[in-house]
Amino acid sequence: MGPGARKTRLLLEAFREREDDFLRFTTDLRIPPTSNQAERDLRPSKIQENISGRLTDLERAKDRYLIRGVLSTAAKHTVNPLTVLRDAFTGTTWLPPAARA
Repeated sequence: MGPGARKTRLLLEAFREREDDFLRFTTDLRIPPTSNQAERDLRPSKIQENISGRLTDLERAKDRYLIRGVLSTAAKHTVNPLTVLRDAFTGTTWLPPAARA
């Protein structure tokens, strides 16, 4: 066996034995395909940064991260993201329950 072959075999065995657990996100939309929400929030901006070599403007980048963070937090509280955006444009900022207390 070559280097890494044991790890590969163990991973394949785990897939075979627990296929339903590994693929649950494909049938239950409440489960994200990854548990790293922060990384997913940053991905679009990092892609833009990698393509252009920089973000277009520091203030725009801050705004983008703020909007993505608010939408991500709202989603965790099962609040419709379009409602959050509409309310923000009409002057009613959504806050998570803990921030209102």
